[in-house]
Amino acid sequence: MGWTPLYLEMQDKNVLVVGAGEVGQRRARRFLDSGANVIVSGGHIPPELRELGAIYQPRSELPKWIKWADLVVVASGDPQLNQKVSELAKDKLINRADYPEEGNIIVPSSFSIKDVQFSIFTQGKSPLMARELRKRIQAVIHEEDILKMELQHFTRQLLKEKMHGQKNRRDYLYQILNDKKINELLDKGELEEAQAYVSFLLETPD
Repeated sequence: MGWTPLYLEMQDKNVLVVGAGEVGQRRARRFLDSGANVIVSGGHIPPELRELGAIYQPRSELPKWIKWADLVVVASGDPQLNQKVSELAKDKLINRADYPEEGNIIVPSSFSIKDVQFSIFTQGKSPLMARELRKRIQAVIHEEDILKMELQHFTRQLLKEKMHGQKNRRDYLYQILNDKKINELLDKGELEEAQAYVSFLLETPD
């Protein structure tokens, strides 16, 4: 297994999506949402993708747009075209929707809950199970978990100003995570009150 999970900064990067079927549209939408410049070649681009900024280019100009692209997504229903594009894009980052293992970038099943992102990759063994696992994960993440994350972020910013030493800050973050009163506040959805309590604790000498 040579794969390792990474997140790529895609703002203003160039993405070519070859194929405008369900998978190609889904890939195009994901990269548009991340701020990339997206060209779709082949098929029909639905109006919502055009509104998001997707641009159509004919397949006759594929070599030109492959050269332009930072990332090439191969998602057409034509195996011969997919292979040709993959060969032309051999020096690029390439995601193959048909045979993921023949590319060098995987686009996993992913979803977000507020600012927390989750990605699931089954090594291509079962997209169906990736969807099922996604449902299970979503079922066990609660609003309180997200509020805890927000409070941890708030506390980290304060600690950088007030406390020296990474170990000391980490220990304090664990204390906040397990503080009974704070957890009671977050359980009631009272994030601002929890933040105020944390500020009070940091201002109060031991």
